[in-house]
Amino acid sequence: MIENSSPMCGKLCSALLLEHFGPIVQKVGHDLFRNGEKSLNLTRSTTNLPLAKVKHALCVLIRHGFVSYEQNLKGIIMYTLNSDRVLMLLRYSRYMFFVKTNCGDEAEMMFEEILKHGYETASQVIITTYKKLKSRPPERQSTVPVLKEKFELLVQNQFLMRSIASDKRSEDGPPDFNLPNLNLKALIQVTQNLLGNPGDNNIYWRVNFDRLTQDFRDQLIISSISKRIDDNAGELMRRMLYQMYLRTASWSDTSNPIPFTELREVVRRLDNPGPGLVQYLEQYLNLIEEDPSKFIRRVGDSNGGQFSINMKEAFNQLAWTTLENIVMEKFGSKAARIFRLIRAKKYIEQEDIQQVAMISAKDTKQLTYTLLQENYIQLEEVKKAGVSAAPLKTFFLFHIDLDKVVRMEIEHCYQALYNTMQKREHETVTNKRLIDKDLRIQVITKKLQDMEGFEDRLREVDELMTEAEKIQLPKVQNMIKQLGVSELQIDDTLFLLTIYLRYNQKSK
Repeated sequence: MIENSSPMCGKLCSALLLEHFGPIVQKVGHDLFRNGEKSLNLTRSTTNLPLAKVKHALCVLIRHGFVSYEQNLKGIIMYTLNSDRVLMLLRYSRYMFFVKTNCGDEAEMMFEEILKHGYETASQVIITTYKKLKSRPPERQSTVPVLKEKFELLVQNQFLMRSIASDKRSEDGPPDFNLPNLNLKALIQVTQNLLGNPGDNNIYWRVNFDRLTQDFRDQLIISSISKRIDDNAGELMRRMLYQMYLRTASWSDTSNPIPFTELREVVRRLDNPGPGLVQYLEQYLNLIEEDPSKFIRRVGDSNGGQFSINMKEAFNQLAWTTLENIVMEKFGSKAARIFRLIRAKKYIEQEDIQQVAMISAKDTKQLTYTLLQENYIQLEEVKKAGVSAAPLKTFFLFHIDLDKVVRMEIEHCYQALYNTMQKREHETVTNKRLIDKDLRIQVITKKLQDMEGFEDRLREVDELMTEAEKIQLPKVQNMIKQLGVSELQIDDTLFLLTIYLRYNQKSK
């Protein structure tokens, strides 16, 4: 993953740890972020916390995969914070929704249990989920055998993997998806508060975040193709990605060739292919291939052709599109036109920008230097020798360093996320009394509604909230909701740009 040690990333990680785990874990996590690899005693010294609390905080961080550890040559265990892993806290709700969509409600509940605890045995997850479901209406309950099947489905989809940490080293090596042979009879006995041994002691499971990142990455590409062309093209892209995994490593820059004949058979076997997808398959492939996004390319013409998915180029194009949209929102359409022109020309002089972009000299100069000042474009000085003894002629060429601009925008995302979280926390704390009062009224009202003959009491409860509070409450709730939505939208941009860097760092 992309390691980031910027101060803004540290503040965001610190805020996330505080929100989810409290001040002790936050203090230890922030100390590790600021100082890098550290031993237990050094962490205790720099945080000024009791040794027991530092140990507990490290246990929490390790259990959730936020801290890795390794024994050095002197035999001392050294701890390191993984900031990218902490930032995934932003996506936990999306991960749960994704699992629910693919595997069902029971699977989502089991997945949430493992997210909550960091790692857990299969039997304990199944038992805990079964007991939670017992409090639901009969039609929403589930049996132990069904829950066991749902857990196995999570593993088969590679959403969960075995935890393979040792005493001297944290998670290392290839993921293990081998299911334990659970004793179903013993599981049922344990749910009935009887003694039983399900047979999976010390076999722990944790979330496979790399698989979820991969699925979200694929969804970005599918969504992009659907918007550019239509849903049929998006579904075709989904099937091409499935076929890619049969012959290519998940994070390869480009896929091995996928034959047209194979794609045609895959589409024909679909239970509900989109209207016209089978009939116009070749035309859809040509449309995706000819699209400026360059997500796929033809690598052979035999038997209808062979096609390769260019993942690295796909995220290059998505990163460019994202940056163009940001420039448009911040500086207007003329600035976006200049940005696109410099991207197309790669290197261009000021006078050429004015002529090609068809913008007045004054506006061109102002917008170009605004973009330069804000680091969205860069300036390079080129000196060219004149004839005989003439002085050097200097050219000033504008260009865009994509990596640099992407890293800058990632920092902006960190800043925006941190500000949004702080604002949401401020609104929640400031209006805590009003929110708690509304919650109490809802609980009392629900109880009275379930009973008969308490209409007068219901009216009295409703009057506990003043008119001013009734006006203020929806505003507060809407503000907190909008801030939550903003966090998700900012994280969308952060995720896309991070995936771009992941591909481009590999090749350097």
